[in-house]
Amino acid sequence: MDAAEFRRRGREMVDYVADYLENIEERPVSSDVEPGYLRSLIPTEAPLEPDNYDDIIKDVERVIMPGITHWNSPYFYAYFPASNSYPAMLADMLCGGLGCIGFTWAASPACTELETVMLDWLGKMLKLPDHFIAGTHGRGGGVIQGTASEATLMALLAARCKTLRRIRAANSELSEGEIRSKLVAYTSEQAHSSVERASLIGDVTMRMVPTDSTYAVRGSMLKKMLEEDKAAGLIPFYFCATLGTTASCAFDNITELGPICNKEHVWMHIDAAYAGSAFICPEFRPLLNGIEFADSFNFNPHKWLLVNFDCSTMWVKKREDIIGAFNVDPLYLKHENQERFRSLKMWFVFRSYGIQGLQAYIRKQVALAKEFESLVRADKRFEICAEVVMGLVCFRLKGSNDLNQLLLKRITNSREIHLVPCQLSGVFVLRFAICARSTDSRHIQHAWRHITQLSCELLQENH
Repeated sequence: MDAAEFRRRGREMVDYVADYLENIEERPVSSDVEPGYLRSLIPTEAPLEPDNYDDIIKDVERVIMPGITHWNSPYFYAYFPASNSYPAMLADMLCGGLGCIGFTWAASPACTELETVMLDWLGKMLKLPDHFIAGTHGRGGGVIQGTASEATLMALLAARCKTLRRIRAANSELSEGEIRSKLVAYTSEQAHSSVERASLIGDVTMRMVPTDSTYAVRGSMLKKMLEEDKAAGLIPFYFCATLGTTASCAFDNITELGPICNKEHVWMHIDAAYAGSAFICPEFRPLLNGIEFADSFNFNPHKWLLVNFDCSTMWVKKREDIIGAFNVDPLYLKHENQERFRSLKMWFVFRSYGIQGLQAYIRKQVALAKEFESLVRADKRFEICAEVVMGLVCFRLKGSNDLNQLLLKRITNSREIHLVPCQLSGVFVLRFAICARSTDSRHIQHAWRHITQLSCELLQENH
C-alpha cells in the first residue's frame, strides 16, 4: 500500500467507522456465537501472497463483527463505560502514524513532555493538591499507565520497596526476606479483583477489610485490623482505597482512612478507575476530599472521559518513592515500558470539548442513571440495592436470587440490551451502567420496557 492508496483507504475507513457508530444501535448489542466460531471462518495459516485489501475489509463484517460485543451501543449497560470520541480516534490515528517510542526524553521529547503537561491539566481539573502537580514546586507528578490494575501494582511495589528500606535502615540485622514475610497489604472486600492480583504478583499477604452498610470501608475497621496485625508481629504497609467500587459504585471514607495510614506509615493508594472522571464536576469533587493524605491516586479517562482505551492516569505524591522502586527518569516519572504517545488523545479531547463540555457529558450520563432509578422505584415489583451516586444503578426483582438469575439469562439471550450482575451482601443484583456516549432517554425507556416485559413473563410462569 503506497501513500496514494493509504489516503483513499483511510477515507474509506473513517467513513466505515462513522457509519458503524451512527448505526450501532441497529446491531444486536451482544453476539450469539459459540466459543471457537472464528477458527472455521479463516484459513489455518497466513497467506503466502498478499490478500486483496477489499477482501480484508469484507471479512471485517463476515468474520469480526459477528463476534463483537458492541460496547459503544446505547443498549450496552454492562461493566462500566469504554469511552471513545471522534477527537480521540483521530489522535490515535496520528499516534499510529508518528510511531514514536517514548522510552526516554531524548527518544521523543514531545511524547514525554506532553504527557507531563496533560497530567497537570487533568490534575488541576480535579483540583488535586499541588504536590501532585509536576509543574509546581511539589515533589510528585503524573504518568499514564495502561490500566488501573497496572497503577495498583505499581503503587504496591513502590510501597513495598519504601517499607523495606525504612525498616532495614532502622534494623540492619533484618534480612529482606524476613521483612517481606511479615508485610501485609489491605483493601476493601468490595475492591476490584485486580487489587488482590497485585498482592499475588508482589508476593505479599493481602487482607480484605469489611465494609459498612453502604459497602464503604471506614477508618475504625481498618484501624482495628492494623492493630491486630501489628500485635501479631506483622508489618502493615499498603492500603488500596476505592472511590466508586465495581459492584455498586461505593466510596471508601478516605478522610477517615488517610490519617490512619499516614500515622502508621501505610501507603494509601486510591483507585477511582470509573468515578474519577466525575470529580471534574464541582458537585462530585467532595467525594475526593481526603486525597491530600494519599501517596498515589489513579483513575481511567478511558472509562468515562471520552478518551479511548488505553489511558489510565496515575499521580504520586513523591516522585522519589517510585524512582526508588523502578528504573525511571526522575524528571518525567517515566518507567521503561512507557512507550506510546497516549497523551495526544488527552490533548485532542480536552481541547475539543473543553472542561465545560466534559462536565456536561458526565452530568448527562448521571441524569440518565437517575431517570432509570426513578423508573425502578416507581415499580413495586423491583427494588434499588445501593445508593445511585453516579451512572450506575444496582437493582433487582423482589424475590429470590434464582429468580433474578433467570431474569438476567433472558435479558442476555434476547440480545436487545446487555447487563451484568454483582453480589451485594450475598444477594444477586443486576447492574445497569450508563456506558455509551450516544445513550439517550429513549434508550433508557426502551431498556426499561424490555426488562419489565421479560419480568412479567417470568413472574407469570413462576405463579
